Amino acid sequence: MNDSLAVIERPQAANSTEFDAIVIGAGISGIFMLYRLRELGMAARVFETGTDVGGTWYWNRYPGARFDSESWTYGYSFSRELMQEWDWNEHFSPQPDTLAYLNHVADKFDLRRDMQFSSTVTAAHWDDAANRWTVTLESGEQAQSRFLCTAVGILSAHTMPKIPGVESFRGPAYHPARWPHIPVDFTGKRVGIIGTGATAIQAIPEIAKQAKQLTVFQRRPNWAAPLHNSKIGKAEMEAIKSRYDEIYAHCASTPMWFIHQADPRKTLDVPPEEREAFWEKLYAEPGFGIWLGNFRDIGVNEEANAAISDFIARKIRQRVKDPKVAEKLIPKDHGFGSRRVPLESGYFETFNRDNVLLVDTLNDEPIERIMPRGVKTSKQEHEFDILIYATGFDGVTGAFDRIDIRGTNGVRLKDAWADSPRTYLGMLAEGFPNMLMVLGPHTARGNIPQAIEHSVNFQTGILRFMQQHGYTRVETRPEHVAEWTETVIKAAEKLLSSKVDSWQTGVNRNVEGRSVRRVLGYNGHGVHFRRTTDQVATGGYQEFAFR
Repeated sequence: MNDSLAVIERPQAANSTEFDAIVIGAGISGIFMLYRLRELGMAARVFETGTDVGGTWYWNRYPGARFDSESWTYGYSFSRELMQEWDWNEHFSPQPDTLAYLNHVADKFDLRRDMQFSSTVTAAHWDDAANRWTVTLESGEQAQSRFLCTAVGILSAHTMPKIPGVESFRGPAYHPARWPHIPVDFTGKRVGIIGTGATAIQAIPEIAKQAKQLTVFQRRPNWAAPLHNSKIGKAEMEAIKSRYDEIYAHCASTPMWFIHQADPRKTLDVPPEEREAFWEKLYAEPGFGIWLGNFRDIGVNEEANAAISDFIARKIRQRVKDPKVAEKLIPKDHGFGSRRVPLESGYFETFNRDNVLLVDTLNDEPIERIMPRGVKTSKQEHEFDILIYATGFDGVTGAFDRIDIRGTNGVRLKDAWADSPRTYLGMLAEGFPNMLMVLGPHTARGNIPQAIEHSVNFQTGILRFMQQHGYTRVETRPEHVAEWTETVIKAAEKLLSSKVDSWQTGVNRNVEGRSVRRVLGYNGHGVHFRRTTDQVATGGYQEFAFR
């Protein structure tokens, strides 16, 4: 059949503009999507803004950047040989090691020959008559494909603060998501950092070790818990390799693909002394146990959440010497775990250092503007040699919004999603045929690489089904989009996190139109999500429309 999917037997020449599939992004998602597309015999091209593979781990090179999930659950599981030959050096891998791993994967499977770097996609338009996508790069170059695969990441659209004078600062200024490839030397420097989110919580302790003076501008504090990272010796790594099947099977049984399973008890059913001992145990253990392995109701019951929040607040007070500073570092506007919990290594102790100053910009000393020599607040002008804008990301939909994506009848995706995304399973968007989204809105997330593998496997299963039946077009059915949207909204309703402003609820004061909360992810149990996708696949994908 001339119009079948695998019309091209071999990867295209470098100068070709016709492909079976175009992938946007060469991070963890794009790497694996390309691998699976090749297995289907499809000619694919990956367009990547950066100069090499890595995605998140290519861009985020700031001091202290590392996993907050266990390294040995974070890698790909599709290749047993890959799993056995790679050694993780630490339980929570630092950015250079993770980037080295992704480069190793790209080299091992010879993936770069189908990737085009320094190539930012600015537009992708669907031609309904031709059943094809036309992708336009920043350079003006264009390419066409039957399928468009978005591997853009949920936290890739970084945002700068809406502060007057941002461009006026005369010294070096950095956003952690665009950190220089050459290490920044803070020795003897006066450094200002705006933001105390997950990125800043990792970076601040490292910068403070070098800087002459570090001033931290905090608008709203975040809850955080100890990472407790450690090295992995050779014997331990071999033991981990021998248990990979068991480890990944266990992760598949948990709500978010992590090793942690919630305790089945309710917080207030447990005697106070026993409850306190349990929390002490979790707080002393590595990883997300204090958040994801806690009592099952801390994320839905306000009284239970107040109890664990009080425990963590007491820990902060114990670790920070100055009581006034400690109180500034304790969140008052949301409970523990109602935003994604950053894991830290000495973050709170950093504020005991003589060279570190905490400025409360919400209640005490608002920032008025950026000046050529520093930051002007309501009280004074702070002079700096280096400024860091740790002001986060326009999460989940932000990366889609920055591309002019147009579907059926020329409808812009950004407009279609203005109030709320509409997808089926987070895999295909309503009104955008042949656009496969890895970790799109309304899909299940958690341990990112495992969620990515599941998403890519499901989507390439659709493509294989289309090859077998001679289909060239797939799109969502409106009734199933409506049903899934309702499922996603209901799953979020009972969660305390849905009542909190964060990138996960679509709120970002640095982005126009991002002041209203939206449901951006599926917050139900991961096992339910995986069971649902399995049933769709085994049932012949009847929830999608093919032709």
